[in-house]
Amino acid sequence: MSTDVTAKSPAPAPPGGGRAGAGAGLLQLVLDGLRRNMRQYGMLIALGLIVVLFAIWTDGDLLLPRNVSNLVLQNSYILILAIGMMLVIIAGHIDLSVGSLTAFVGAFAAVLTVQHAVAWPVALVLCLLVGAAAGAIQGFLIAYLGIPSFIVTLAGMLLFRGLTEILLKGQTLGPFPDGLQKLGNGFLPETGPDTNYHNLTLLLGLVLTAAVVWQEFRDRRRQQEFALEVLPARLFLLKLVALVAAILVVTLLLASYKGAPIILIVLGALVVGYGYVMRNAVFGRHIYAIGGNLPAAKLSGVKDKKVTFYVFLNMGVLAALAGLVVAARLNAASPKAGVNFELEAIASSFIGGASMSGGVGTVLGAIIGGLVLGVLNNGMNLLSVGTDWQQVIKGLALLVAVGFDVWNKRKSGS
Repeated sequence: MSTDVTAKSPAPAPPGGGRAGAGAGLLQLVLDGLRRNMRQYGMLIALGLIVVLFAIWTDGDLLLPRNVSNLVLQNSYILILAIGMMLVIIAGHIDLSVGSLTAFVGAFAAVLTVQHAVAWPVALVLCLLVGAAAGAIQGFLIAYLGIPSFIVTLAGMLLFRGLTEILLKGQTLGPFPDGLQKLGNGFLPETGPDTNYHNLTLLLGLVLTAAVVWQEFRDRRRQQEFALEVLPARLFLLKLVALVAAILVVTLLLASYKGAPIILIVLGALVVGYGYVMRNAVFGRHIYAIGGNLPAAKLSGVKDKKVTFYVFLNMGVLAALAGLVVAARLNAASPKAGVNFELEAIASSFIGGASMSGGVGTVLGAIIGGLVLGVLNNGMNLLSVGTDWQQVIKGLALLVAVGFDVWNKRKSGS
């Protein structure tokens, strides 16, 4: 008995099914990539969502060129502090003195330039040296005498706040020279023909775009050479398009007003420099090592005391720079300057992906965390939200960020 077997032809695909399948495949690829890189991209996506929500709630006022420029100027000193604080937290420590140190350096700059007529470039260098000395003293006490960083920097917070009161005698002192004011309020000069945009800012935006694209392809090629896991090609291109679009949008917004603020150029240099150190330099690797596993780092030959000392010295220099910036922006030194700056810097670091246990975090993450807080502050001010509710919302944002870190670590461990 024979059986007639006939092959069945596959059912025809519905119209548009190929495009729908490709779209679903890309969406699944994106979701898989986000799940694998949740720590890296989670807060960046959150920042994007916050910007979109506040842009809608404020009827677009959040993204007005003038407001974007003010957003940079208002948060520049917190972002500077967040970079240094991220390094301190990665190393497994904390610094509670940075807010008071910024106030003290601002007061010292005012005394030099206003009362003693010291040239502002000389005063700037002297202020940075004062910050370095303060950081070095605290770093020595922590690294070589073994006093916990919490105690040392808590004492520093009280000490520098008291010295600020002594220097200023309880009064506000100003104004600062024009050159120093530009550090906190200045913009790049106008150049070139009249195009209704700030030409130098447009040029810098294009250069930054080209540099980011080159760096992304370079990092991807190096990862492939070492047989490391890389993003799928489509997801990598999607990430690249998002980065380029974000840079160009910010560039056009800034170029539509007065151009890029000078402090934004300083911040960009800091992000590039510190990002390179933490990714590629031996010193950066050692910071991660002592924060991640101190006994293992010691056995590997890492000079943990020396690294800790320089981490706090660096924090002192950045706190001094932030103090100069905030004093220049206010055009005066005040005994009450810098209040809660240390908490803002710590919150920026944790929101940006730092771990309570140390050993985890990036410089870019600190900037993203600072921008999350900055956009929240700016957006809530535009919506006339009271300061009481602003504190509640920022506290919840910090709690969610740290809770996410704990959840992510447990998930990775399991």
